[in-house]
Amino acid sequence: MSEHAPDPKEPAGRTGRLPTAARAPRGGSDGMEQSLSAAAYEGGGAKEKARRFWARRRVPAAILAALATAGVGLVLYDVAAVRAGRKAMTWRRRIAGELAGRPLDDPWMIGGAAAALLIGLWLLALALTPGLRALLAMRRPAGLTGGADVRGGLHRSAAALVLRDRAMEVAGVQSVRVDVGRRKVKARALAHFRGLDEVRGDLDAALTAGLRELGVARPLALTVHVRRPPKR
Repeated sequence: MSEHAPDPKEPAGRTGRLPTAARAPRGGSDGMEQSLSAAAYEGGGAKEKARRFWARRRVPAAILAALATAGVGLVLYDVAAVRAGRKAMTWRRRIAGELAGRPLDDPWMIGGAAAALLIGLWLLALALTPGLRALLAMRRPAGLTGGADVRGGLHRSAAALVLRDRAMEVAGVQSVRVDVGRRKVKARALAHFRGLDEVRGDLDAALTAGLRELGVARPLALTVHVRRPPKR
């Protein structure tokens, strides 16, 4: 286990490596050399509050509105028909009889209440959460005034593609997989030549520069894992 102490003279906005860099010897659990590092990337400049994009929820809202309108309209029609001297619909008489005759601990009563509760919680979650988890909020350009409501977003798959291209430019990298989450970026690379620690260090530098150029508002933690390809 090797530790890297952060340089106090290092300027702000650079990657600070945590003491988690390690190299597994040959003949380990997977029989391959590997090197791992974790770093916290902090974008240059002052941090800003990153607001997520809110989904319009058009499909759930349209479905709920259609079902509610149909149900309320059917009930009002039946009530008006009863007031006019006609008999209530069969389904309403049956539901009223079932509700009046079944005890509260009946499985159907409990199941119906649980279903209604789950649907209500789902609708509340749709109403209170932003959604659009695949979009990363980007920093506002410095030239914009405070009143300008201009926001940019970057899809996580597009960010992963850009970072993968940057990682493939590092000498010694045979293949690499980059996963971009809402708070973390994980890179897993195979190195077919050069030392694993050297390749990992270059990957740290390349991906840190790539994260800075992406311009995302929320700092993303960076983890780089480098290993040798399996022997054939």
